[in-house]
Amino acid sequence: MKIIAGEYKGRVIEMPKGIRPTSDKVREALFEILKGNVEGANFLDLYCGSGAMGIEALSRGAKKSVFIDNSNASISIVKRNLAKLAIPETLYDIYNKDCIDILRRGGFQTLPYDIVFLDPPYYKDMAKNTLIELSSCDILTPYAVVVAEVFKKEALPEDIGVFRKTRSYKYGDTLLEFYKK
Repeated sequence: MKIIAGEYKGRVIEMPKGIRPTSDKVREALFEILKGNVEGANFLDLYCGSGAMGIEALSRGAKKSVFIDNSNASISIVKRNLAKLAIPETLYDIYNKDCIDILRRGGFQTLPYDIVFLDPPYYKDMAKNTLIELSSCDILTPYAVVVAEVFKKEALPEDIGVFRKTRSYKYGDTLLEFYKK
């Protein structure tokens, strides 16, 4: 998989085995939608897999990316990808934790996040449950954008906790659901 734009454009990153990565098409569309919001933003990449989304955000000028995943293999690959691209350690934090649990317990540095991206495994209500936990945390800027990637048949409710869906985009079998407070 390649980084699409910015400082690390064209650089190849590793992918963990057994995950469903966000396609280049969906990643490119997402960052096109977010383009005015990424530079200088704090980006939270939940269920980060390879770290492609958070790395793409850094490549496009995000101030910091925080990567969270409970898979040892994924976290190992995120670390290798960041090292391979020589991204300074001051620009990211990595947590090998369950996303819902870490939100519930507040077990990570709580920056005020401008953009949150979550791409949990499909069919397990994990996106909905993560949004519920995220809505009870005080870690978002007032105008934060929360984006959930879900399977097209798993469309999320209009309102979840403090969030209201602002838009939804379909790309093949993938839905990107956008929420704001």
